[in-house]
Amino acid sequence: MIQTSRSPHKKIPLRKGPFMVISAFLLLWLIGVATGEPARVLEQAVTVCLSCIGIG
Repeated sequence: MIQTSRSPHKKIPLRKGPFMVISAFLLLWLIGVATGEPARVLEQAVTVCLSCIGIG
């Protein structure tokens, strides 16, 4: 009988790092949305674009 290197009964350890990074990202994203950052970023982008083409 051929044995594989991984037994079906062994548990793979759960890595916590990726979950912590994703949780931190979501928390910061929610804080940014709650404080109105998307509107501010779009406002600055319009200003930069208009000044680049010479209108503003």
